[in-house]
Amino acid sequence: MDLEQADKQFVWHPYTQMKDWLQWNNKVIVKGNGFYLIDTDGNRYLDGCASMWCNVWGHTNKEIIDSIITQVKQLQHSSLFGLGNRPAIELAEILLKISKQMDHVFYSDNGSTAIEVALKMSVQYWRNKGYNRKNRFLSLEHGYHGDTLGAMSIGYVPEYFRHYKSVLRLSKRISPPKSSTLDDFRIHVKQDYIDNLERFFSKYSDTCCAMVMESGAQIAGGVNVYPYGFQKAVSELCNKYDILLVVDEIATGFGRLGNMVEYLAQRSNPDIVCMGKALTGGYSPLAVTLCKNEVYSAFLSDYSENKHFCHGHTYTGHPIGCSVAITNLRLYRKHDLVENIRRNSIYLRARLKEMQASPVVGRIVHKGLLGAIDLVNKKEKKQEPIQSLDYHGKKISTSNYIMREAIKMGVFMRGLGDTIVIIPPLAIGKRDFKFLLDVICELIKKIEVMV
Repeated sequence: MDLEQADKQFVWHPYTQMKDWLQWNNKVIVKGNGFYLIDTDGNRYLDGCASMWCNVWGHTNKEIIDSIITQVKQLQHSSLFGLGNRPAIELAEILLKISKQMDHVFYSDNGSTAIEVALKMSVQYWRNKGYNRKNRFLSLEHGYHGDTLGAMSIGYVPEYFRHYKSVLRLSKRISPPKSSTLDDFRIHVKQDYIDNLERFFSKYSDTCCAMVMESGAQIAGGVNVYPYGFQKAVSELCNKYDILLVVDEIATGFGRLGNMVEYLAQRSNPDIVCMGKALTGGYSPLAVTLCKNEVYSAFLSDYSENKHFCHGHTYTGHPIGCSVAITNLRLYRKHDLVENIRRNSIYLRARLKEMQASPVVGRIVHKGLLGAIDLVNKKEKKQEPIQSLDYHGKKISTSNYIMREAIKMGVFMRGLGDTIVIIPPLAIGKRDFKFLLDVICELIKKIEVMV
């Protein structure tokens, strides 16, 4: 049995209607080379979505690969349950130097688990201090924080999670402010919104332990770039009403929005920070939950009081993943990557301006190396979103159409519903970036003909 057939028979893919998957001629990737993925037939595809938003340097970075080989020869894995290991210790020190205001690092495996750590940390923080009633969460509508039960409870996206609603403990949610856009990217959060936000915080402050929000922008639940002052206002209100602030930088940190540490750029002062994805450059699973000493200290007591943090994973502080992250962060400094991201961001903005004239392009959002293009039918008075398209005589979702047509043109990318999302590898070169954006322009032209 060849790999494609074996894949269809044995593998259940994430966020995929497998009935459709079994009917398509799907690609099986066997190799990476630079920013390209190579399938079983030798065809090359630009990794246009950074392997689900985590790849930084492409797939064959010699320094990262060498760090993996060196670490494998020295220590493959050693538990953090009762032991330390050099890479985990060294990475924690590096992370705390760049993540100002944070004092301690808790390791986990991926973004969802980093969020679960933060949620448990927040609840137990208040319980350890004697405030047992403070056990609920605040969050933003359209926020997304992962697919585990706690993460779904605070980042409830109905299109994804309605099947599990009966087992979730949903947070109290408030609508985010209107997103900044390509034409209106300098907007400030309005005072009447802040006043409403304060009423929301005041109402739930006695029972809520933490406010959880993506840092700088929302992505997977619908792309929304925060207006100036919003995250800072949330931070100040959390402090005023004794609510911990948890910021999720899993997808938005390490340069994605043009800043190494987004919460600092937002002038916010969180108590807990979650990081992942680009932390290892896309070479190894690893995530971290950082916290202030104020939070950490609430867990210190005599063992008999049972105030210690009861959480941990088999691969917590995995030496190979930590070694990769150390090398990755050194490469950021060596190549001044954040400055390069900002230059590419200027180029992206100019190209998005060109696409804006299309009769099927609605709202465009942009910050750093994040772009989002809403596809709408401007022939209709209400500019209805284009949610499905005809594909060889069959109606398929717009996001599925984007993926299938793009791969024909040599790019792997995934949309979000009726939105084309631009999230390339962070160190992508100008030539490859131009190719990606040229393909997106061509996709838009194809959709113009179809509606």
